[in-house]
Amino acid sequence: MTEELKNSKKTTDALALNQPIQEENEYTTLNLGPTHPATHGIFQNVLQMDGDKIISGEQTVGYIHRAFEKIAERRPFYQITTLTDRMNYCSSPINNFGWHMTVEKLLNIEVPKRAQYIRVIMMELARISDHLICNSILGVDTGAYSGFLYVFQEREKIYEVYEEVCGARLTTNMGRVGGMERDLSPTALAKIKDIVYNSLPKAMAEFEKMMNRNRIFMDRTIDVGGITGERAMEYGFTGPNLRAAGVDYDVRVMEPYSSYEDFDFEIPVGHNGDTYDRYMVRNAEVWESLKIIKQALENLPEGPYYANEEHYYLPPKREVYRSMESLIYHFKIIMGEIEAPIGEVYHAVEGGNGEVGYYLISDGGRAPYRLHFRRPSFIYYQAYPEMCKGLTISDAVAIMSSLNVIAGELDA
Repeated sequence: MTEELKNSKKTTDALALNQPIQEENEYTTLNLGPTHPATHGIFQNVLQMDGDKIISGEQTVGYIHRAFEKIAERRPFYQITTLTDRMNYCSSPINNFGWHMTVEKLLNIEVPKRAQYIRVIMMELARISDHLICNSILGVDTGAYSGFLYVFQEREKIYEVYEEVCGARLTTNMGRVGGMERDLSPTALAKIKDIVYNSLPKAMAEFEKMMNRNRIFMDRTIDVGGITGERAMEYGFTGPNLRAAGVDYDVRVMEPYSSYEDFDFEIPVGHNGDTYDRYMVRNAEVWESLKIIKQALENLPEGPYYANEEHYYLPPKREVYRSMESLIYHFKIIMGEIEAPIGEVYHAVEGGNGEVGYYLISDGGRAPYRLHFRRPSFIYYQAYPEMCKGLTISDAVAIMSSLNVIAGELDA
C-alpha cells in the first residue's frame, strides 16, 4: 500500500470513529553552514526543523583540516611554533607559549622570572583580545552592532603591541623555547600601560553599559543554550564555557605555570551555563586579566629574558655575526640538528577558549615522535546540537557565537 493510501485510510478510520485526525509532522532539513556568515568559520550544522523549531542537529567538521599534528612530527621542535598560532588565531600568543613550555618541560629548561612575567602579560593581552572578539560578535549576532565598534579599537591596540614585541599581528610566532625573542621595549611598555590603565577600562565600561542590562540582548541570551555543570564536565568542557556552568576550574590556578601563582585574581563563575552567563563570565575575565597585567607591570623582575641554554635558545643576532660558536649554534637550531631527550610530557595552559594542551612523545630525535594538540573547541562543540534542541535558528546562531567556536582550532 502506498503512503498516500495509508494516510487516506488513517483519515477515513479516524472520521468513522469520530476521533481527531492525527497529522504526521513534516520536518525540514536546514544546512547552517559551511560558508554562512553566522557560523563563524567553515563548518556545517545539518538541522532538522519543525517549522522554526530545531528538532535535532548534526555537526560536520574538517573543512579546513590541515593535519598539524602529522606535519609537526616531521618538523624540528623550533619550527612547530608557527603551527600552534594558526589554531586559535584570536589568541595566538597563548598557543605559542603553551608549546614552548611543553618543550621546556621535556628539555628541563628553567625560564628566567622576567621572561615568565613577560609571557603572562602577553598571554593576558591575548585572552582579552579573544574575549573582546567573542562578546562583541555575540552583540552583532543579536542585533547590537555599536559595542563591536567600541571594543575592536582596543583589539587593534593589542595587535600594535604584538607588532612591537615580535613584528607580527595575528599569527604571532611570539617568544622562543627558553624565553622571549627580545625584551619589552620602552615603546611596547608604553603601549601596554596605555591600554590597561587608560583606554581599555573606559571602553569596557561603555561596552557593559550598552550590553549588560540591554532588554533585547537579555531576552535573546538568558535561558538560551544552557548546560549544567555536570553535563558540561561529561562533555569535557573547560575554560569560560565550563565556568559559566558553575564549575570554577582554571588551569592557571589548578596547575600554575609561568609564575601565575604570584598573581592575585578571581575566577569568575556563572550559574545557569546559558548564553548570557558565558557572556558575563568573559566580560568579568577581561577585568581580571587587566588586574593580572597591572601586577606583572608593577612587579616586573630584573634580569635576563631568556635561559642560558645555548643548545636550544637562538643566540643574539649580533653574536652570530661575530662569534663562530654562535654561528654554529644558530645553524644547528634553525636546521633542527639538535636532538631532544627521550621522554613523554603533557603541558596545558588556560587558553581563551579553555584548556589548550600539548601531549608530546620524543624518541630522542630531532622532531616529535608523536604530538597531540588538545583543542577546546573540538571538545565542547560536540554539545552544540544538544544545547540548540527545541530552540530556533536565531537562538542557534547566538549559542554558537557565545561558545566561541574557532574553526582553525576545531579542525587542526
